[in-house]
Amino acid sequence: MSRSKNLKVALAAATVTFSMLGLSYAAVPFYKAFCKATGFGGTTQRAEAAPKKSTDVKISIRFDANTSGALPWEFHAKQTEMTVNIGEQNMAYFEAQNKGANVTTGSAVYNVSPPAAGAYFDKIQCFCFTKHTLKPGQSDEFPVMFFVDPAILDDADAKGIHQITLSYTFYPADADKTAEAKTN
Repeated sequence: MSRSKNLKVALAAATVTFSMLGLSYAAVPFYKAFCKATGFGGTTQRAEAAPKKSTDVKISIRFDANTSGALPWEFHAKQTEMTVNIGEQNMAYFEAQNKGANVTTGSAVYNVSPPAAGAYFDKIQCFCFTKHTLKPGQSDEFPVMFFVDPAILDDADAKGIHQITLSYTFYPADADKTAEAKTN
């Protein structure tokens, strides 16, 4: 009897272990989907176009640009701040230059603060959606087209927001064969 009980306990423990392992792998895509849907943690939204009508209410947008120490790029916002009408389509520009001796590829990640603004900061077009390859010494300009959703004005948690910071950090990315072919 004792051997049968031990086998049942071992089987139950193995089932729990494998279930927990499976759930830990599933947590990342579920968390990303949750953040994208809710704007949680400053995750911005993607949109096809800005609303047809903007408001007269203005909000300040600050731009922050950073580069990982592992990527030999100099990266900065061409303007550090813009004051925009909520609901109006806008475009900001960033610039990167490869200061290294080799062809390198980077990918930008972004964040919006305060986090409550993430649900209302919509990007129509962004350089952060793709990888970018630069030759040594090469510079490139990267636009981001965005708007702040007028629904921010109806959210009690977001009513006190008068300034949003859009922050990007470029990290090294593996160059695919297409990107390498374009730079040669």
